[in-house]
Amino acid sequence: MMSSLVTKAIILSRVNYGEADRIMQIITPEYGKIGVIAKAVRREKSKLAGGIELLAVCTLTLHQGKGELAIVTSARLEKFYNSILADYDRLQFAYFVLKDVARAAELLTEPAFYVLTHTLLESLDNGRIPLGVTELWYRMQMAILLGVGINLATDHNGMKLVEDATYRFDVEDMAFVYDERGEFTSDHIKFLRVASAQNPQVIAHITGVDDFLKVCQQIGRIAHE
Repeated sequence: MMSSLVTKAIILSRVNYGEADRIMQIITPEYGKIGVIAKAVRREKSKLAGGIELLAVCTLTLHQGKGELAIVTSARLEKFYNSILADYDRLQFAYFVLKDVARAAELLTEPAFYVLTHTLLESLDNGRIPLGVTELWYRMQMAILLGVGINLATDHNGMKLVEDATYRFDVEDMAFVYDERGEFTSDHIKFLRVASAQNPQVIAHITGVDDFLKVCQQIGRIAHE
C-alpha cells in the first residue's frame, strides 16, 4: 500500500482501543482487506466519527506509517444502508456476511470481496428483494470466489445436464447425479445458474422464484460451508 491514499471502504469489524481510538478491518476495491486505526474517533468532537459507520460505504484517506495499521486521516460517509436496521433477520445476515468476508479475505487477497459486500448491502437494504434470494446469491458468489463453486454444466460423470431429468446432489463431487427419485429438476438447475451469474435484483424478478428458492438455498449453503 502507498504511504497515503484515498479509497472507498466498507467496515468489516471495529473494536475500541485505548481511551478514544478505534481499530477497524476494512475491505476496499483496490487493496482488499486492510487494518486501520481511527485515532480519537470516539471523542465527542471528532471529525472522523460521522464518516465511519458499519453497514455503509465510506471514503477514507489513509496514511501508512511505521506501524502495521494504516491511520485514518479523513472520512466521508457515502451511503448508509439504514433500512437494514429495521429488519432483524436482514441485520443478522449482514453481520454474518461482514464476519464471513473478513475470514475469507484472510485466506485470499481478492478485491472482488469489496464488490460482493457492496452488492450484498444494497440488496439487503432493498425490501423488494427477498432475504432468501440475497442469501442464495451471496453463498453462490462466495463459493465461486473461494474456488468451490457447484458444477452446473455437467453431472458427476461429465455428462451434460439435460431437460426432463431429475437429480440428487453429491456433496463430495459438488455435482449433480442422475436419479429418477431426485428432488432437483432442470428448472432448479437453471435457477442456480441465474443465481451464479446475475445480481439479486435480477434473480428476484424470476417468475415462480418462491417455488425454487427453498430447495436451492440448501445447495447454496452446502457450497458455501
